[in-house]
Amino acid sequence: MTRFVFMLTLDDATVPDAAEVARRLAPLDIPVVGFKDVGLGPQQLREVVAILREQDREIALEVVNPDRDAELRAVELGLELGVDLLLGGTQLEEAVRRIASADVRYCPFPGTIVGHPSVLAGTHDEIVAHALELAAHERVWGLDLLAYRFEGDADLLMRDTVAAVAKPVIVAGSVADADRIHTIAAAGAWGFTVGSAAFEGRFVPGAGLIDQLRAVIEATAATPEEV
Repeated sequence: MTRFVFMLTLDDATVPDAAEVARRLAPLDIPVVGFKDVGLGPQQLREVVAILREQDREIALEVVNPDRDAELRAVELGLELGVDLLLGGTQLEEAVRRIASADVRYCPFPGTIVGHPSVLAGTHDEIVAHALELAAHERVWGLDLLAYRFEGDADLLMRDTVAAVAKPVIVAGSVADADRIHTIAAAGAWGFTVGSAAFEGRFVPGAGLIDQLRAVIEATAATPEEV
């Protein structure tokens, strides 16, 4: 079943009150909660991690800073924080050297990543080919695919990437309605991230954050045949 990864983020940055939001998640069944390497400092992120660990959740850090050195510092921070999933980033060999034998699932970005907020560039075939190249690396656990940040046919790119690689694919960025969640599930993706869309109230107009998240949970639980 496709997994909902809730990101404590808005506009590709961790929200200032991430710790308080994390506390409010206690009654919700969300298997993985994450944050970005942009927006909060290490000490604040340690507090967020502690809260999420108390809730017995898996934790993801998504690396979106386009600066090479900042990306590698974020990898090191993720290892220090003990996150379960290290998503994003483009510096494969340098990241892998830092990860070494650490117990973390590394999922870099396939394709060419441009700017911040991140956009996926390149042709369909180039992105799928890069996904295959990354997935062939033994230290790569899965891929972090910015399908809906791609100017071409995002659904086709997602389906072809999932079909091509034998490793988990997480669809990240701009998942903003139930239809996209159902499409992602039907493609067989391991999971998807939602951050900005929940904070912006895109799933249930006029409702608060917790109701937004409940709507995402319900959409995730519904199989494509049921909708």
